[in-house]
Amino acid sequence: MTDRVDAYAAALFEVAKAEGSLETVEEELFRVARTLEANDELRTTLSDQAIPIERRQRIVEELLGPRASPVTTALVSFVVGAGRSRDLPAIIDTLVRRAAEERAEAVAEVRSAIPLTDDQRQRLAEALSKATGKRVSVKVVVDPGVLGGIVAQVGDTVIDGTVRHRLEVLKESL
Repeated sequence: MTDRVDAYAAALFEVAKAEGSLETVEEELFRVARTLEANDELRTTLSDQAIPIERRQRIVEELLGPRASPVTTALVSFVVGAGRSRDLPAIIDTLVRRAAEERAEAVAEVRSAIPLTDDQRQRLAEALSKATGKRVSVKVVVDPGVLGGIVAQVGDTVIDGTVRHRLEVLKESL
């Protein structure tokens, strides 16, 4: 499966790069992957072989059409049409890593209860760069389960600056 995921990620990467919209497509695809991971019904529908491919592709176009670039919509529709919906988050994550590697960056997946401003994202990228010794590209996932603060993951390194984590540390020390 990894070879297929890599092959699809490489193909999507090359198309987005050729279209001159890699940065936009990368960001939009990242949000698509997180949405699919969070929505069982949507993931199941897009993977359901009993639903004609054309209908599944129409669902993608209806959902993404007003929210994403035509390139992003076409790429997601292509993967769904190829019957690889279940692999879509893995394909996208591989593409995001590849795009970051091309820019000589590491990807930081940051979970926050609220969206971050551009200034906050920039400061966070700088802080994570100092902490990891790498240039960092910040991808934010809005997660209401985070009760203040953020959780950042860069590769295998997790930095938990949430209120919940601080309370747990305080509780253990008492």
